[in-house]
Amino acid sequence: MKRPTAALLLAAIVAALALGLWAWLRPRPLVVCADPNNLPFSNRAGEGFENRLAALLGAELHRPVRYVWWAQRRGFVRSTIGGGSCDLWPGVSTGLDRLATSRPYYRSTYMFVTRGDAGLSGLTLDDPRLRRLRLGVQMIGNNGGNTPPAHALSRRGIIANVRGFMLYGDYRTPNPPTAILRAVADRDIDVGLVWGPLAGWYAQHSPVKLRLEPVTPWLDGMQWPMIYEISVGVGKDDPKLLKAINAVLARRRADIARLLQDYGVPQVG
Repeated sequence: MKRPTAALLLAAIVAALALGLWAWLRPRPLVVCADPNNLPFSNRAGEGFENRLAALLGAELHRPVRYVWWAQRRGFVRSTIGGGSCDLWPGVSTGLDRLATSRPYYRSTYMFVTRGDAGLSGLTLDDPRLRRLRLGVQMIGNNGGNTPPAHALSRRGIIANVRGFMLYGDYRTPNPPTAILRAVADRDIDVGLVWGPLAGWYAQHSPVKLRLEPVTPWLDGMQWPMIYEISVGVGKDDPKLLKAINAVLARRRADIARLLQDYGVPQVG
């Protein structure tokens, strides 16, 4: 058996060094945790506005985007960023515990959603019509935790005519949170109290015209806000990434505003 020549050994060493240098210089992926079945926010096909925001962040930071798919249910922070499986979650409430959150990139509100032909304009939480109409509210978690509009109705004693729709719904169907909006369109309920981005996007695609009006008062009982700011969430141990994301959100503010408008996101303030 012939021994390798010095030239072959040198070529092998150079190739190994080049491969190592390429691996070292190659940008680290920006790993995004997102829900694979939750339009208008995100889906596995990349059709949501959070998918598009993640792509924008990746391009601006010169890092390829890779996804870890996780249904946005209770414990998602602990199971994703908290467990070190991803770098960011593109849509969390500003100031969420256990995460460092970016500057808000939008501020939206819960909406009253009714059929356009129902003649139910001008609703407020104190409107006497809510006591006789069939209402739908979003519920959170396996324990049926309530969203702010549900708490607001309960505080007024409006319970018997309220139907809960699980925010996570039947995950075997596309975009399960839209069930409450389909119920309005199909006349199964008269009024849905729905988070704005979901309501706005669905109204753009609804087979029937829907009316959307902000839930007011925006703060109920000094405890339940109807308006929330939404940020990008990162691990608290990654201030460098948070700073970079904040810079992109500021620099591309106008583009992000147009993106949200394309998806019908109702914005406040």
